[in-house]
Amino acid sequence: MPQHSHAPTRICPDCSGHATAHIATGVRLRDGSRATVPVSCSACHGAGTLVRLLATAAKAV
Repeated sequence: MPQHSHAPTRICPDCSGHATAHIATGVRLRDGSRATVPVSCSACHGAGTLVRLLATAAKAV
């Protein structure tokens, strides 16, 4: 039985697919937890993947 071939991945090379990170500000909230700020990847705008055209162009370079 033939195996299915998966489409090539289009993971963002800048963030390696981890598009959003939460950075602690150092401020503590009333409940004792830390305040965080979400920061998105500037290349993929928080998607974790690139448009196929950009992904194929990156491989050619």
